[in-house]
Parts: sequence; structure tokens; C-alpha cells
Amino acid sequence: MAVARSHPALTVGKYAALLGYLTFALFPLYWLFKIAITPDQLIFTEGTNLWPSALTIDNFRTVLFQTDFLAYFGNSLFVSLGTAAVTTVIAAGAGYAFSRFDFGGKRLIIAVMLVTQMFPLLMIIAPIYKIVASLGMLNSLTSLIVVYTAFNIPFATFLMQSFFDGIPKDLEEAAMMDGCSRFQALRKVIFPLTLPGLGATLGFVFTAAWSELLFALMLISKNEAMTFPVGLLTFVSKFSVDWGQMMAAGVLALIPSCLFFIFIQRYLVQGLTSGAVKG
Repeated sequence: MAVARSHPALTVGKYAALLGYLTFALFPLYWLFKIAITPDQLIFTEGTNLWPSALTIDNFRTVLFQTDFLAYFGNSLFVSLGTAAVTTVIAAGAGYAFSRFDFGGKRLIIAVMLVTQMFPLLMIIAPIYKIVASLGMLNSLTSLIVVYTAFNIPFATFLMQSFFDGIPKDLEEAAMMDGCSRFQALRKVIFPLTLPGLGATLGFVFTAAWSELLFALMLISKNEAMTFPVGLLTFVSKFSVDWGQMMAAGVLALIPSCLFFIFIQRYLVQGLTSGAVKG
């Protein structure tokens, strides 16, 4: 059977569309790096040039050794990894329960979880602040992990549920017929198959926690407990903005996210494709 070939114009159009999308998506990152390596005196005089006439690493040196960036960086890493780990464990258990069992109040619980996603954050930041303050947890990284976990669990649960729905129940039943308990079947049969879903959930939650600003800004006021997004505001003074150092800090902050996604890339892609198809 002859294989149909795409029309050359169609192929060129596909690559042109892909190139246009990549340019649109990556150009802000390029501009971020370009400003980071531009000397301060050239940022505004050569602001529209695609490449500066002179290069410098002074902004990176200043950010790393003369600011508290590394402390902010460590705080964000601790909060993001903690939130991703706790949320994924809870969401995996909840998603499995919603997928495999029928119990009283199941629909009500799902409805309540959906409703919580409809409220704008600005509406509930004041009550959250009051609760955290009454518990004596202001300026605590633990409070951020708790809050981030609470707000990410509904989405993560539905993501994991959709993935469990795509795993046939016959696999568990066959394992239990061979003598495994439900927990053993879950650990030996289902868990290896859920690694892509767990990777996808970890990736989404990590990204959400890493870039979150509103709660970190409201719940953290001490400099030593600030996360990276709040720490970026220290480069903004009353009358000026240190664009070079801010962009350098932004470039450095991309490193853990890139490394994290490189590490889970295989699981992330499998999780997005497998969890989207049932059966």
C-alpha cells in the first residue's frame, strides 16, 4: 500500500507555525537573559537592540554574593518540593478512592472540591491570613506548605483520578485472585503504572508552588523566610528598579524548574497522554 505524502506547502506551513510558536514562547526568556547580561548603563540606551554591544556577569555576581537570593532560593525549593510531595501523596490516595470505590457522600465531596476552585484568591486571602495568624504560623515556611497543599489538592486529585480511571480494574482483581491483598496489588501492580501520573502531578504542583506570590507576600514578612517570588520585590525600590539584577535572579530561578522537568519529563509526557484516555 502506497504511503500518502504530505503536500510540500503543508509541511512548510507546519514547520512555520511551529517556529512561530517557539519564537513567541521563548522570546521572553531570551529577553530576560539579554537584560541580565547587559551592563546597567546600556539597559535603557540599547533597550530595543536584540543583542547588547557589551556583556557583563556583574549582575549574576551581585545577586549571588551580595544579596539574600540564595536564602530565597532555598526557601522556595523547600516549600515547592514539600508541597509537591505532600500534595501528590494525598491526591494519589484520594484519586484512587474516587476511582475505585463507591461510598456515601462521594458526589458531594467532589462537588465541594470543585466549588473551592471557583473562588478568587483575593476573596479568601483575609480569612486565610487570620487563621494562620491565630495559629501563630506567620513567617513560617510550614504555613506556606499547608496553604499551597490545601489549594492544590483538588486539581491534583482530579488529575490522579483520571489516571486511575485509565487503568483497568481487572489488573487488581487478577492480582488479588493470585493471593495479593488490595494493598499488595496497589503496591506491586498499580503503583508502577501510576508513575507517569505521579510525575505529571508533581510537575504541576511544583510549578504552582514555585511561582506563587500572593500568599507568600501576605503570610511572610521576615526577610529570612521570604521565598523567591517575594524576594524579587527587594530589587524594586521607591524610585527605581534594578532591572539587571532582577533579570539575573530570574534567570537563576529558572534552573531548578528546568532541572526538575528534565528529570520527570518522561513521566510527565506519559502521564498527560495516558491520563487523558480512559480504558
